[in-house]
Amino acid sequence: MSILKKLPDRTGLDRLWAVLPEARLVGGSVRDLLLGGQAVHDLDLATPEPPEDVQRLLQQAGIKTIPTGLSHGTVTALIDHVPFEITTLRRDVTTDGRHAEVAWTTDWREDAARRDFTINALFCDKDGVIHDFFEGQRDIAASRVRFVGDAVQRIEEDALRILRFFRFDARFGTVQPNDEALAAIRERVGLISGLSAERIASELLRLLVGPNLIRTLMAMQQIGLLERIVPEPRIDRLANALSNGAPEEAVLRLGLLSDAPDLSRSLRLSIKQGQRLARFNPSTPLIAFDEQGAEFSKSGHLSPDLDGDALRRLLSCHDQAGLIDRSWRVQAELFEPDRENWDDLRKRLATMAVPVFPLAGRDIVALGVPAGKEIGKVIGDLTRWWRAKGCRPDRQACLAELNNRLPLSPRG
Repeated sequence: MSILKKLPDRTGLDRLWAVLPEARLVGGSVRDLLLGGQAVHDLDLATPEPPEDVQRLLQQAGIKTIPTGLSHGTVTALIDHVPFEITTLRRDVTTDGRHAEVAWTTDWREDAARRDFTINALFCDKDGVIHDFFEGQRDIAASRVRFVGDAVQRIEEDALRILRFFRFDARFGTVQPNDEALAAIRERVGLISGLSAERIASELLRLLVGPNLIRTLMAMQQIGLLERIVPEPRIDRLANALSNGAPEEAVLRLGLLSDAPDLSRSLRLSIKQGQRLARFNPSTPLIAFDEQGAEFSKSGHLSPDLDGDALRRLLSCHDQAGLIDRSWRVQAELFEPDRENWDDLRKRLATMAVPVFPLAGRDIVALGVPAGKEIGKVIGDLTRWWRAKGCRPDRQACLAELNNRLPLSPRG
């Protein structure tokens, strides 16, 4: 059966093939269709026509085009708001480890030879015929990631392929990583230092959600790569968290892998990602409360035996998602946790309403207390009382307690 029959809708492709009959699907979409069960997101095509001709032919057919990368041979076609990248067959003229100067070609094998891995160097024509120049189908069947041609040369052309190898290995590989690839990466691992933090972080975060993650991380560590990008990695802790069902969330997994306080800065993560890492880093401890609801230390903890009052006190001061993230870290540190109880704790945290102290300064002023420092003192005392009650008193109960503490008449 043609792999094209696995596509839920090939209307856009058929329109393109009517204009560019020699074009072929290329790369990840072919790989994922062959694998089956993989969501196919980007339908990229390769074609022997020069990019200017591609753009002209598409426009003549009434298809909107965007010259997204004409210097690299790429034109994007928009059909029903769905983008299709169409790239002219290329060969590398020169490379500097990051960028390549390319020239157009009509030789499909020559184009395939410049790609990174055999599983990404596959083409599929409009009749569903697979064109495989480097045994990519065999590697897919063997769950193996292999460089196209000479591994060292591929890495020297673009050092990011070091991380891409492990990203694809974590996703598709189920056997020991390819020996030739590992030897080449070990020989050229220093090239990583020439990559921007943003490019490294992009590949690392995608790698961290791979189903074969732990095996891949161990291989990265063995060849001296992992410590270059993640200081003092804790593969054991991450493995324990994964065995207990930690979700496929890259930033969570990164925080479980490393405690480095400057990790967010060194990888130049987004502000949102950095804030998430900080919330469950051990250098950001939880607030603890005494029986009167007062903060008495910074040594608060999470455990499945906390009752509802204790959880509400924590939720009154800490982000709900951050507490759930932290629970994975605490559980993973124990190494012999009761998974069912920890899962129940996370369910309680996720479904519990976040308590918010129901009074404000204006409520105090309304009872005749002059605006100023005294307002803050009253609010602080009443908040401690509210927390001592497990953050359960509602607005009416808090107002009643306020009246007991301040027997003044409201202003008329």
